[in-house]
Amino acid sequence: MDTVYMGYAQEDISPCKAVRLVGYDGRANNISKGILHSLIVQITVWKKAEEIFCLIAVDSLGFTVKLTDILRGRVAEVLDTGRDKVMVCFSHTHSAPNAAAEKEYYAFLCEKIISAVKRAEEVMIPVTVGWGIGDNNVGVNRRLAGGPVDGRLGILKICGAESGRLEALILRVTAHCNVLTADNYMISPDYFGTARDLLESKYGCRVIMIQGASGNVRPRFRQENADFLEIHPAEAAKGKISPALQKKYFVQSQESLDKMAEAVYLSVKKVIDGIRVGAVVNLSVFSVSYPFYAAVPSAERARSIAEEAFKEAAVDGTGWLAEVKRLSEEKIKRQSSDIEIQFFIVGAGCFCGVSCEAMSEIAVNIWKKTADPLVFFNGYTNGCGSYLPTAEEYDKGGYEVLWSNLLYYRYHGRVMPFNRDTAEKLENNIAGRWKNISAARKFLK
Repeated sequence: MDTVYMGYAQEDISPCKAVRLVGYDGRANNISKGILHSLIVQITVWKKAEEIFCLIAVDSLGFTVKLTDILRGRVAEVLDTGRDKVMVCFSHTHSAPNAAAEKEYYAFLCEKIISAVKRAEEVMIPVTVGWGIGDNNVGVNRRLAGGPVDGRLGILKICGAESGRLEALILRVTAHCNVLTADNYMISPDYFGTARDLLESKYGCRVIMIQGASGNVRPRFRQENADFLEIHPAEAAKGKISPALQKKYFVQSQESLDKMAEAVYLSVKKVIDGIRVGAVVNLSVFSVSYPFYAAVPSAERARSIAEEAFKEAAVDGTGWLAEVKRLSEEKIKRQSSDIEIQFFIVGAGCFCGVSCEAMSEIAVNIWKKTADPLVFFNGYTNGCGSYLPTAEEYDKGGYEVLWSNLLYYRYHGRVMPFNRDTAEKLENNIAGRWKNISAARKFLK
């Protein structure tokens, strides 16, 4: 059995000056006003025999797929490996720079990541690993009160093979990183940062947070006006909130960050001692891609969507309507994208991700279809594209399905979400792939 090695490094990626933020694009003024908490990027470089892999966790809402691919290519070149061996996981914090709009920041961040990758490769040690599952109790379905949420908090425990010392924890949680809502203009990793800090102080090791399928999952703890501001972000900049209330909400948001961190810690605490580590019998990273499609709406349907979005969430659809018109004039009735599904398999478990903002039920369905609770399907992997709803949520419409496209179509290149049956097709593709992987494992044994 080949020994598996892992190296870790991190860098502070906080911007050095005011930048355009991303996450609440409905705000008239979206420029940052200082740093509340530092952003970081965390690198783990893995090696087995002559194969080398890289897992990158970034405090960012997410780059476009194109920008992420450029970064992955550069990392692959440094490590002399393939681009599909590099997985980039975005935290999806709504208090980070807009990398697509801030080219100087994107270049700065890429240099920081390359530097950290080189350092991580230099400090690799032999490791053992073990998987555990805690309760993911930090997320609430934001489209349906009491609605379904993936209840698994995935824990990958990594120890030094020679020292036996706990070296790192990789945690997969499911809840939007927007405890800090539209009235916050300060840079922050949101609750990912407070949770990392608390867990690192408790366990004396590095803690890496990975976002799950949380397209329809909000944080459990937030300030009391957060739901309103999420739908009406422009209201935060209109000066209608008194200084006294602003102070009250700020205190509530800080308390909420701490509550989220405490909840994550308590979930980990319940199971961590029972996670047994051992030699890594399987380590592989690879990607498969499938084409998925989105129908271009008729002019009448587009006007209806734009009117609804403006009425319900004050979203201006002028640019989106112009794009729909252009597509119609060019006789384009549907748009397509090749969606990369990447697998990062370590031992008995797997992080499996796509760039979409996938809804939580999709992760649960994949878990059920694979009959394997250690298959953790995630969004925000190798970029941040449009929302990916289930068929049921597709029918309901709303912000995640329709209105968000009026803001973000220019980034993901489509004016509508993927078609109604996309989530089910994706689930079946992943489940089928995992069945083949499991069969190969049994054969090798």
